[in-house]
Amino acid sequence: MNRSIAIMEEEHSNINRALAVVRKICLQLMDGAEVPDSDLRQIIDFIRGYADKHHHGKEEKFLFPLMVEKMGPVADKLVTHGMLVEHDLGRADVLALETALNEYQKTPTPELKLDILSYAMAYAHLLQLHIEKENSVVYPFAERSLSTEDFQVINDKSEVYEAEKKKEGVQDKYLNALEILEKKYLH
Repeated sequence: MNRSIAIMEEEHSNINRALAVVRKICLQLMDGAEVPDSDLRQIIDFIRGYADKHHHGKEEKFLFPLMVEKMGPVADKLVTHGMLVEHDLGRADVLALETALNEYQKTPTPELKLDILSYAMAYAHLLQLHIEKENSVVYPFAERSLSTEDFQVINDKSEVYEAEKKKEGVQDKYLNALEILEKKYLH
């Protein structure tokens, strides 16, 4: 397995950990719990900063463009009309969740609580399926179809990117925040 793919799959595991927290929060909301505004905002920050900007950023900058360029129409359909559309759908769910949270702060109605629960679970469900597709279809397809030289380019760019983000403290910030949320909701 290529280094960049291994890192992206590890990030998928971390994202799935966050999705487990989202699911637990939603279950508590169904049982009548108050909306945990600050925790949901931490989840939104994790999604935007880690899952989207950090993880999807690497896919969108390094892996997907090379797949489309080198692998032809099948990769173009898979990436452009599949993975990238799902990235945008996830962004829309997160924006809707944030909007519902903002509205709930002003007017805490059962309808807005339902919206919070619904958009959080819509995102969680979408991302779980998305991760499964990438791990079982997209990444193996890329590894079978791209050359060693192509992956050297992807790996090199990913390593530089990872090192820059590590120096900025990006990975530590989000994974530490995730651990705190896991302790609160999953243990």
